[in-house]
Amino acid sequence: MILYRLRCVGAHEFEGWFRDSGAFEDQARRNLLTCPFCGTAGVDRALMAPAVRTARVAEDRATEERATEEKAPEPETAVTPVPVAAPADGAPVPDVLMAALRRLRHNVETTCENVGDRFADEALRIHRGEGDERGIYGSMSGEQKELLEDEGVAVQALPWVSRADS
Repeated sequence: MILYRLRCVGAHEFEGWFRDSGAFEDQARRNLLTCPFCGTAGVDRALMAPAVRTARVAEDRATEERATEEKAPEPETAVTPVPVAAPADGAPVPDVLMAALRRLRHNVETTCENVGDRFADEALRIHRGEGDERGIYGSMSGEQKELLEDEGVAVQALPWVSRADS
């Protein structure tokens, strides 16, 4: 995997991970890269400095990561993904919105556990103190959602967009 610093024609800078330089070139050629800030497809690689690791830098980074992990708040609500449909009028979803939804999906996938169709049962167990408290996501039926709401379990349906690399 390669991490590139990217820049749009609007001078917004952001990062992107790619399988290799060819994957970046292919996505750029097919106009699949968009700025998460303004939505423009005019994106190219920005100037980057090479990452040189020294023992001191590695030690400082490890200390920083431990401090961040200790401060990370536990997710308070469970989530269930729902597929995103195009707007009723058939208009495409704006690139800025899609980028935000992709960041949301990435955040959920990296900080929560996917419990699949056991979502309602697991959320209820956590709520009752019978399971480890943690962020979870998965799927549930309308009946299961009503049951969780009646029990006072905070759940939120999220628009579940495809990944940028899919």
